[in-house]
Amino acid sequence: MRFNKETDAMRDIMGLMKQAQDMQQKMANVQAELDTIEVEGAAGGGMVTVTMTAKGALKAVKIDPALMVPDEREILEDLIVAASSDARSRADRVMQERMAEITKGLPIPPGMKLF
Repeated sequence: MRFNKETDAMRDIMGLMKQAQDMQQKMANVQAELDTIEVEGAAGGGMVTVTMTAKGALKAVKIDPALMVPDEREILEDLIVAASSDARSRADRVMQERMAEITKGLPIPPGMKLF
């Protein structure tokens, strides 16, 4: 009877190892996918937009020509920062959604970050 318990335990361990390998592969796939997903953030009613990947790599900044006023440089700088922050928030949401797909059904403690 002891042999059966050891065999069952070994099967359980092998199953857990397989799940871990599958999850590791899925995470690698998501990491690669996040490099290709682009999100856009905006500020100033869309007068400044920032495009970045879901991993946070800045791809483009677009500024409405009406904002190109020499004496209002600080406003423009603030809008660029705000648009970048908006894009980063969107990228974080995309990343969380992708991770939720991978970890669905796994006993991961709340608040534990995998990225």
